[in-house]
Amino acid sequence: MEIAQINKLKNNRFFETYKTQISTFIALIAIGLILSLMTDKFLTGKNLLSVMRQSSINSILAAGMTFVIISGGIDLSVGAIVALSTAIMGDLVVNSGLNPFMGMAVALLLGVIAGSTQGLIIAKVKIPPFIVTLGGMTVWRGVALEYVNGSNVYGLPKPLIWLGGGDVLGIPAPVLMALLVYLGAWFLLKKTKFGTYTYAIGGNEVAARLSGINIDKILVLIYSLNGLLCGVSGILIAGRINATSAVVGVGYELDAIAAVAIGGTSMSGGKGIIWGTLLGALVMGVIRNGLNLMRVSPYYQQIIIGVVIVGAVSIDALRRSRK
Repeated sequence: MEIAQINKLKNNRFFETYKTQISTFIALIAIGLILSLMTDKFLTGKNLLSVMRQSSINSILAAGMTFVIISGGIDLSVGAIVALSTAIMGDLVVNSGLNPFMGMAVALLLGVIAGSTQGLIIAKVKIPPFIVTLGGMTVWRGVALEYVNGSNVYGLPKPLIWLGGGDVLGIPAPVLMALLVYLGAWFLLKKTKFGTYTYAIGGNEVAARLSGINIDKILVLIYSLNGLLCGVSGILIAGRINATSAVVGVGYELDAIAAVAIGGTSMSGGKGIIWGTLLGALVMGVIRNGLNLMRVSPYYQQIIIGVVIVGAVSIDALRRSRK
């Protein structure tokens, strides 16, 4: 009897902890079934691989956004940082003859510099993340446009093209990269002090500061990590389209935020599960893919995505109010 009660308590605790993620998974399956009935192209192997490839970029950006939102912040500049990283990398590699691996290192470094700069301003100057990253959205894209003079770069070397469009045993390289990112993100959030401090800051910043946590340092690291993943996404995008541009990434921040919200991370901070974000990114990818297959206007797609974001945040607010 005692064993049965213990197992029941464990099951109840499991469903209480992961109920949002379970609901998201059920919604993902339901959306997939509906789309398969509406278009016979959805459940083909080629299309499902395409969904995974398309979702990988947003899922990587959403992983970084998860850390930011759990800490109680927000980042509206991720699309601009992607543009900054990919545009300058492409110009250096193609036009200046830089080694492609060095070019990728530059892209990652630019992402870290942009993210850490915003983190420093947020932590030291105490300006709200919304304002800082809103300004960064304009600044970083402006830097990218100025550096390449608004031009696009074509003809990237093979290592970059493979990262964006290659595969390993039939699995797209960007999908494998996304899985590695999520394994790393899970480890950071669940197995390190950095992850514990991230939750603590988002849950109650005053209490976290009084407990001895170096909040300024953690915030800088969080936004630096977010910038690093923007650089990773920029590299994958460049390889996928075999080109770089300072105008890529427009609206990426909305998709990333939507994936985080759909995945059950509290928009007020302090709570979130990284695998829920992955599910949220897949939901976003499936919705966008289905709308494209049904030839829905891009303008209507923006409306639908906006409704999804508001709906996900509203569910989170209702859940918190009930508690």
